[in-house]
Amino acid sequence: MPSQPSESSGTSQPTGAQPGTGAGTGADSGSENPNLDFAGTTPYEDYVKADVLTHLQHPLSDDPGEMSFLVTTQVMELWFTVIVHEWTVASRALRADDPRTALEALKRSVYEMLSLNASWEPLAHLTPAQFNAYRGALGEGSGFQSAMYRRMEFMLGEKSASMLVPHRGAPRVHDELEKALHEPSLYDEVLRYLARRGEDIPEEVTGRDVSQRYEPHPRVEQVWARIYSGDPGSELLRLGEALTEVAEQVWRWRNDHLVATRRAMGSKQGTGGSAGVAWLEKRARKNVFPELWTARSYV
Repeated sequence: MPSQPSESSGTSQPTGAQPGTGAGTGADSGSENPNLDFAGTTPYEDYVKADVLTHLQHPLSDDPGEMSFLVTTQVMELWFTVIVHEWTVASRALRADDPRTALEALKRSVYEMLSLNASWEPLAHLTPAQFNAYRGALGEGSGFQSAMYRRMEFMLGEKSASMLVPHRGAPRVHDELEKALHEPSLYDEVLRYLARRGEDIPEEVTGRDVSQRYEPHPRVEQVWARIYSGDPGSELLRLGEALTEVAEQVWRWRNDHLVATRRAMGSKQGTGGSAGVAWLEKRARKNVFPELWTARSYV
């Protein structure tokens, strides 16, 4: 964040300074004060669009706690967006046989997921009464309707054509999700990369219908077991560990969601008609990149 000028610095502005000239605003050589005078909006605003971001909050209830819920949810959407970007970069890099770029993107995404998961904190301690104070404002709204989160799930191999249905009324969003449904997941790209490196990934895996949910395969498990039994500094093992870090953060996200929901609403039906806690419990039990976990039993 840009530093703010000190009100107690005692520095006076010379008279006659003209807007945009930088006179008396720190543009002088050797000045320690920041430039404060711009012809239009600040360069920071032009780049970050902070004024747009900070005026997207429109609570629908009178409860003061709704603002925290709304902002936290919007922050999560921004993290979903950057994580999808990182996994897209990693997927493209793997297709181009560029594991270094893929590993860098995966590593960044882990740090971003740490921040995403920390976003639960403002909501993690809600009592039922606190949540009920503005729950009605959500109406039929529910997190599982998030298009960007759905793209995250698709990139993890959790494909389901039925999840496009809620977005039929938004053609652009629907088209983007349909495209993602029929594209290889991040894990598909990893397994294809392993196959090109000479690993024994079966053709029924590399040539599978990628619009379907990924299902574990014993020969993929054997490949990961061999990689983990080999050179501890190998590039393929580092790729496996980067994916494991991602998978762990996904698991933590799902469990944090589950715990926050339990505290806020118990076993009541979720918003949007979902099964609430029961549905989240089912999701929390699933591991992404499954053979990376089961292969460890054979190392």
